[in-house]
Amino acid sequence: MTGKTVTRMDLAEAVYHEVGLTRKAAQDLVDQVIEELCKVLEKGETLKISTFGNFSVRAKRQRIGRNPKTGVEVPIAPRKVLSFRASHILKDRMNGKK
Repeated sequence: MTGKTVTRMDLAEAVYHEVGLTRKAAQDLVDQVIEELCKVLEKGETLKISTFGNFSVRAKRQRIGRNPKTGVEVPIAPRKVLSFRASHILKDRMNGKK
């Protein structure tokens, strides 16, 4: 593993090379796809990308947390969190199985 982080520009560059769009069109396409994914998740809906995985939004209740440095208890506000569950196909590919 190289530890490289893939950015929007990396995705747009891959689209540019694979599909043959202009760099600007590839960047716009990547931005539109990401924007649509965000809209779905903002509504609290589950997002399923076949052979990749599922993104879902979960609500967490308020709870009491503790500052590890001082030991002082503080309330943690209720919030929504995003969770991802990889598909078995993606997991197999990550482990070298095809």
